[in-house]
Amino acid sequence: MARASKKTAPRRAAPKLAKVGPGELLTLMDFVRYAVSRFVEARLAFAHGTTDPVAEAAFLVCEALHLHPEQFETFATARVTAAEGKTILDLIHQRVTTRKPAAYLVNKIYMRGLPFYVDERVIVPRSFIGELLDSHFGGDGEAGSLIDEPMAVERVLDLCTGSGCLAILAAYHFPNAEVDAVDISKGALEVAARNVGEHGLDDRVTLHRGDLFAPLGNARYDLIITNPPYVDAEGMAALPPECRAEPKLAFDGGPDGLDVVRRILLDAPRHLTPGGGLLCEIGRGRELIDEAFPELPLLWLDTEESEGEVFWVAAADLG
Repeated sequence: MARASKKTAPRRAAPKLAKVGPGELLTLMDFVRYAVSRFVEARLAFAHGTTDPVAEAAFLVCEALHLHPEQFETFATARVTAAEGKTILDLIHQRVTTRKPAAYLVNKIYMRGLPFYVDERVIVPRSFIGELLDSHFGGDGEAGSLIDEPMAVERVLDLCTGSGCLAILAAYHFPNAEVDAVDISKGALEVAARNVGEHGLDDRVTLHRGDLFAPLGNARYDLIITNPPYVDAEGMAALPPECRAEPKLAFDGGPDGLDVVRRILLDAPRHLTPGGGLLCEIGRGRELIDEAFPELPLLWLDTEESEGEVFWVAAADLG
C-alpha cells in the first residue's frame, strides 16, 4: 500500500516542454538533469518506487536504454544515440503531461534489486516489508532477527498481494516455504501470475482470489505478511494525480484508514502456527492502532526510509 501525501497541489494546465535541439543533450547525465528540471517545474509527486526527482529520472533513463538501475553510474557519461534520446524525451514528456507513475510508463518496478511487471491493474509496489525480510528475518542468531531459522519456515501468507512482489520476495527469502498470496482483485492476480511465472515460482507460490482469509479455509502459516489498504478518508481526498492513476481499492482503508487492518488482526490468530507471527504495514496509523489494540505488544520496526510504519506481533500475543 502507498504512503499518501496529505496535501495536493492545485490543478494546473499540462505543461508544455521546451523543445530540445540536436546535440544539446548528449550523455545519460544530461538527460537526467533535463528530466529533473522538468519534474520539479511540473511539481510531480514521488512515492512509487522512487522518492525524489533524481532517482526517478535515472530510473526512466535506464529503462529507456535497457539498463539495470545499478548500471547508471557506470554509463553516466556515455552518449546516447538520437533514437535513444527521442525515446527518453518521450518518456519524460509522458511523465510530466499524464502524471502517471513512472512504473506504469515502462511497466516495470524494482524491489530489492529484482524486476517486477506492473500496470494499472495493481498499485505500484513500494512496501517496506521487502527490506524488513532481509533485516529482521535472518535467523542464525542474528541480532534483531524475529525468527530462529529461515530454512524452518514452511508456510507463508501474503494478504492483499497486488502484483505478487512480496510473495515472491518471501519465496526467495524462505527457500523451503510454500507461499499463498491472496487478493480480491481479478486484475491484480493476473499481474501477480505473470510475475510469479517470470520468476519461475509457479510450483511454490499459489494465488487465491478472495477477501482476506476467506479462500484459505483452516490453513495456518508460520508467517503472515500484509501491506493492506490503509489510507483514511482525508488522505483519499488529497491523493495526488499519480496515486489517482492507481486502483482505489488498494488505498481505501475506510474513514480512519484501519478497516482492513482491524479485520486482519482479529482473524490472524486462527491462521498462525503457535510460533508464527504477523508483519503488517499500516503507514502513519501507529497511534490509532495503539489506541485500538492497547493489549497487543506490537513491535514497531524501522527501515531506511520509514519509522514506525510496520509492526510485528507474535501469534502467542494475538491470543
